[in-house]
Formats: sequence, C-alpha cells, structure tokens
Amino acid sequence: MSATATPHDSGGLQLQTIQNTSLDDARNVASAEQPTPLSRKVIFKLLSSGFSFFVAGTIDGSLGPLIPYMLRSYKVGTSFISVIYAASFAGWLLAAAANSHMLQYLDTGAILAIGAVFQLISNILRFWNPPFGVFATSFFICSMGMGVQDSHSNTFVSTVNGAHRWLGFIHAMYALGALVSPFVATPIASSMQSRWSMFYVFLVGLGMFNVVGVLVAFRGSIRILPRQASTSGDNLAPGRGREALSGMANTLRLRVVWILSLFFFFSLGVGITAGGWVVEYLVDVRHGKLSQVGYTPAGLYGGLFLGRLLLAEPTHRFGERRMILLYCVIILGLQLIFWLVPNIIANATALSLLGFFFGPLFPIGVSVGTKLFPNSVKASALGLVFVMAQAGGSLFPSITGFIASSAGVKVLQPILVGLIVAMGTSWVLVPKVPNRSD
Repeated sequence: MSATATPHDSGGLQLQTIQNTSLDDARNVASAEQPTPLSRKVIFKLLSSGFSFFVAGTIDGSLGPLIPYMLRSYKVGTSFISVIYAASFAGWLLAAAANSHMLQYLDTGAILAIGAVFQLISNILRFWNPPFGVFATSFFICSMGMGVQDSHSNTFVSTVNGAHRWLGFIHAMYALGALVSPFVATPIASSMQSRWSMFYVFLVGLGMFNVVGVLVAFRGSIRILPRQASTSGDNLAPGRGREALSGMANTLRLRVVWILSLFFFFSLGVGITAGGWVVEYLVDVRHGKLSQVGYTPAGLYGGLFLGRLLLAEPTHRFGERRMILLYCVIILGLQLIFWLVPNIIANATALSLLGFFFGPLFPIGVSVGTKLFPNSVKASALGLVFVMAQAGGSLFPSITGFIASSAGVKVLQPILVGLIVAMGTSWVLVPKVPNRSD
C-alpha cells in the first residue's frame, strides 16, 4: 500500500481513510471487535507466545536456587538481592513507559522480536561470570525485554477465539518454566560450584529459540510502520511522540487500570513472597532439613502450572468475577493451614494446593483487563499493570526480609494473610465487564 497518496488525488480521501484505518489496526492488534479465528498461522503464533512465557519462567525460577552461589562468588551481602529486584523493576518500568511509543513506530512482530533479543543479550552477559555491575545490569535488560514481549504477547493472545483458554495456556507455560528451572540450575551450580554461572548457557539456548520462534511466527508483522497522514489536509498528522504521550496520559487517567493494577500488586506480592521465603521458614520455624525442604517451592510452581491449565475453563464457565473471589477465600484457608498446622508435610501440601488455586488469578486478571481496557490503550494499560505487579513482587519480599532480620522469619505468615486479604478486597473493587462495542 502506498503511503504517498494525498487528499488531492482522485478518490484520495477514501484511500487515505482506508490507509489510516489499516495503520490503526497495525498499531494495536487488539483493535478488532471479532475474535481472530484459529488457523495454522495463529496457532503457531500462540505456541511462540507460550514458549516466550516458558523462557520468562525459567529466567525467574532460577534466581532463588542461584542466590547462594551469587553471594559467595561476588562476596556481597544479602543486600545484593535488593539490587537485583531494583534493577528488574526499573526494566519493567522502562518497558511500560516505552510501550505506547513503540506502538507508534513498530508492528507487533518487530516489538516482540526486540523483547526476545533483549532477553537473549541479558543471558549472554551472565554466563561468563562478569563483574558485579554488569551482572546486575543484565537483570535490567532482561526485565525490559520481558516487559515488552510479555505485554504484547498478552495483547495478541487476548484477540484470538477462546482467549481465556489461550491466556491460561501461555501463563501455564510460565509456571512450567519456573518449575523446571530449579531442577536444572541446582544440579549445575552444585556440581560446578565456582562456575555456577554456566547455567545461563542453558538460558542462552532457550533465548535463541525464542528469537527464532518470534521471527518465524510473526514474520508478517516485523516492520517499521509508516507515518500516519492527516485526513483533514495534506499535512502529516501530529508527531508520533506526542501521540504516544497522549496515549500514556489516557491510560493513567483510567480508574480501572489502577484498580486492576492494585489487584496484581498484591497478587504477585503473595506469590513471590511465599515462594521466596517458604524454605527459610520451614528450616527456621518448622526445623526441617534443608536437603529435604529445599525443593518445596517446586510444589508451589507445580500447583501453579496445573491450576492455570485446569481451572481456566471452569472459571470462564461459572463467571470470572465470582470464581476468582472464591479462589481467594480458598487460598486464605490454605494459608491458615500452612500457618497453624505445625507439620512439614501438611505445610508442603497446603502450599501446593495454594499454588493450584492461585494459578488462574494472573491469566484471568489479564483476560478481564483486556475486556475492560479501551482498545486504543490496551497494550500500554497491560504494561502498567505488569509494572505494578512487579512492584508488588519486589516490595513485599524485601519488606518480609527486612522485618524478619529482627523479628524472625515467622513474620512470613501474618504478612501473607494480610496480602491475601488485600488481594481479595482489591478484586471486589474491580468493575464488572460491560457489554461494549468501542
């Protein structure tokens, strides 16, 4: 399609209107009212999106098992963890700020490819045991890549027929990656000791497949978008930078974005805090042996994986709003069992079941968000939601560690109860999905 037609051409106004409409569709894959029917190409794109979430899960799931080796290798204190969380959060924050700008210049495939390449670069920077500054910076680069790719993968998947199932699938792939990663990272690190960072060669390999998958599956949309022309004359439309800032401002003014962000803020706070501190709790409070309880988080991630696969359909069938609230009540009950029953087996079982019912919260929350957010700001709104989720996943584990340093790790339990109550309360505040035709 030519980008040079002007209103002075014969039939130019009609052609230009069609051109502008096509360009708007390219800038936001969620603009179509009707779900995209499943075809071989669409399924290939869905599989590529799912694999990108698997890669993200393996990256996130490896941090916990490798932290002891990082501390010894770099001869730093536990404040190192705060640096990692801060760098990761900064990457997600920049990705959210850049999302609306990228949509003005790049089509979906190009954006996804950039995110995949950033993650690959971050792991290339890690496997040769670089200086601490470079290693910490790699987490910023990685989170920026995940923030870009995850946001736009979610936006794409939300447009297909049966989106709730496919959102459950891609987020289940994240949980699967987080489940698999410790079983790869721990043997490599324990056997190679000083060369523990060689684990990242495994992530480099996955990252290469991720890049290739995006380049092949989304090859039709790997392009720079032409600049949009004005329909009122032969002048170009307002600058794309100004348009992107306007889109971000519109996103920030939406009350529903902040309410749903609050739900994700507490939700990821629950998941990351529980998974990060459960081993220390079982060793210090329940007096378990590290060799026996060290893999307990795998039960949480296994439950997370199964919950995202098996509960997506019943949640959709019986109503997302009431089912998520029911899951929050069940999670609270399981958390109280974890707290009040002084038995390691019972605790591990409760944690696995907690992960099962916690599993669908994130993908269903994303699905609800894609229905509540206006199409024009959907990608930037999802980016902001993910940033708030990462903020909760960074803040609450850090707060727990800070309090535990003086009061003991037993504070984990009341903190988790408070977070679960806050999570359920924030979900009640999320508006009902209206029947809209914007």
